[in-house]
Amino acid sequence: MAVTLEANATPDNFDESGYLAANPDVAEAVRKGQFKSGRQHFEGHGLKERRLIRFPCSIADIQQEKLKRIEPLLRSDLPHVRRGAKYDFLTDTLRAETGISETDAISAHGYDPYALELIASCRDGLVLDCGAGKRPVYYPNVVNFEIVDYVTTDVLGIGEQLPFRDNAFDAVLSLSVLEHVRDPFACAAEIARVLKPGGKLICCVPFLQPLHGYPHHYYNMSGQGLRALFERRLHIDQHIVPRSTLPLYSLTWFVQSWAGGLQGQTRDEFLSMRLSELLKHPDELVDRRWVTALSGETNFELASATMLFAHKEA
Repeated sequence: MAVTLEANATPDNFDESGYLAANPDVAEAVRKGQFKSGRQHFEGHGLKERRLIRFPCSIADIQQEKLKRIEPLLRSDLPHVRRGAKYDFLTDTLRAETGISETDAISAHGYDPYALELIASCRDGLVLDCGAGKRPVYYPNVVNFEIVDYVTTDVLGIGEQLPFRDNAFDAVLSLSVLEHVRDPFACAAEIARVLKPGGKLICCVPFLQPLHGYPHHYYNMSGQGLRALFERRLHIDQHIVPRSTLPLYSLTWFVQSWAGGLQGQTRDEFLSMRLSELLKHPDELVDRRWVTALSGETNFELASATMLFAHKEA
């Protein structure tokens, strides 16, 4: 049975300690006196921000049972250690080769209906969540594979060298992950390798999304690019734009980040501008204050393109 570890905080389920545990930034703000309590933050900001609350429950027994199922599927040719209820294949060599670095960024998202349907269809099998992040619900039939040791992580390793035997999983999920790896082609090949004949894949990769580190963001992909990763190894059944990645989400992300990078009168000027202004040629707008006032960091986040200069050592 799945265990719910975190959920959206509501007036009905609010608990001070659970709210602070799920939101370390709020706990720090309370400690510094910026808020009197987590409740004050929740009522003023957290409800609108859809903040999470953590429940006091344990997944230790489910983790141990899952570990017994995972063990026969692990590759014996890769160095690893077992730590408690986790297998760790992240050697120092792998960390160096793939550029993995420590990060305070937390990837924590729930599953959409497509993923939930796939998980339910494999109730008696195993699903690999390749790059799971920190999951708010812990499923006994989902192997959470990560480079970060979250409480819900089952196996640590890298996507370019999955530590599982061939044909190990009934299904694989790769949700907003391949943009964060240095070699998405190698990851795609590994995903196909560990998928059983007849097994199913759901893979989602951003196209028009701003820069977002976890801790790194290497590649966005067009629809053609995503298909190219898998079409020589798997049969493509369907390719869609789901509700959660409609163009609306790219548009609002850009506007919100742009506004967040401005201050004072310049920000007001940007927010009061009519949308029709953006139908002008960019050359007519490029010297406006709401363009020139953006920081280098925000310019990199929202850039239409970046330009690299380099040289080869003599």
